[in-house]
Amino acid sequence: MSKGKDAKPHIGIFGRRNNGKSSLINALAGQEIAIVSEIAGTTTDPVKKSMEISGIGAVILVDTAGIDDVGELGQKRIAKTQEALKTVDLAILLITANTYGIEEEKLIVDFNDYAIPYFIVHNKSDIEALNSALKTKITARIIDFSTFKPDNLNDIITAIQELMPETAYLKKTLIGDLIQYGDSVLLITPIDIEAPEGRMILPQVQVLRDILDNDGIAIVCKEREVDAYIKIMQPRPKLVITDSQVFLKADAAVPKDIPLTSFSIIMARQKGDFENCIKGTPHIARLKDGDRVLILESCTHHVSCDDIGRMKIPRWLTNFTGKKLEYEVVAGLSKLPRDIHEYAMAIQCGGCVLTKKQVINRLKPAVDAGIPVSNYGMAIAYVHGIYERAIAPFVNIEKHKTDYL
Repeated sequence: MSKGKDAKPHIGIFGRRNNGKSSLINALAGQEIAIVSEIAGTTTDPVKKSMEISGIGAVILVDTAGIDDVGELGQKRIAKTQEALKTVDLAILLITANTYGIEEEKLIVDFNDYAIPYFIVHNKSDIEALNSALKTKITARIIDFSTFKPDNLNDIITAIQELMPETAYLKKTLIGDLIQYGDSVLLITPIDIEAPEGRMILPQVQVLRDILDNDGIAIVCKEREVDAYIKIMQPRPKLVITDSQVFLKADAAVPKDIPLTSFSIIMARQKGDFENCIKGTPHIARLKDGDRVLILESCTHHVSCDDIGRMKIPRWLTNFTGKKLEYEVVAGLSKLPRDIHEYAMAIQCGGCVLTKKQVINRLKPAVDAGIPVSNYGMAIAYVHGIYERAIAPFVNIEKHKTDYL
């Protein structure tokens, strides 16, 4: 998964086969990046292309298969299109020849279910104009357009600019509201078998940049150097942020009057379902023998013998609960292997390579089903007995106190 690419706002192009979805993407991007054919059903897996839109920045255009596809292969294509709904921040529904029926209506229900803003493009309008009956029936914004004569392409760009949620591209600061000019922030960053060769992991880089963007002073060290730095630190750091896997070491080394949290919890605050994770994390103490825990990774990566999601978290949860638990790990945005109701709990990683919409929708099935959800950092802090301290910089502890009992 491309970390820089997939974190951009996603615009999904939906509609029936041969309605001109691929042609619209090519017109928007100004180049032929999607296959255009007179043969219906050419598009199979969603195709992605990055482009710049004024006022928003870089976005990802997602070309999907037709919603009216047929046959066994067609149903698989439709399933891929349904999965794409979970990744988009804005949708464009293409119709042609005044064709608007159950497929389009079902898709709009899905848009509303996933809280996806959308508008409709009536393509090939130079061949057949939109009739008044359909104009009355459709309540969404409709734009007449022709990919063969894209004279009013700016109308589509304007609709994207007006309907794209600001939360998709105006990123909430990670810790800017917690620090002031000149404040120092200590970052504890282990360099172990999971650390990428020659660089830091993405959440660490993102937090480091956010500190600098907010005129703070970043101090970086490994967990083995924390004790030495704490003894000489001057001025004292306004905040300490640690890699979750060394929470215990950080908690012991950092004085209790200095706020302490983790990179994973900060990421969950920016782009995750933070409130539901706060509420759901204490359910760890109520897990029972035979319960199945779903571990959701954002990216695919080489699995080491000390992998945080696949090895450490299951070990810590098992040791903490004393129960015989089952664990299932799903990487990226892959489809769950079983019904969500078969899980007792879901734990999502920080989601540094995903958009906020993707993280929210990743947890949505569990939240809708009333299944408790958590985050890597929150879960690790909870089993190590430092949950309250780890979330204290962001929440009113007293408000959530009953959840811990």
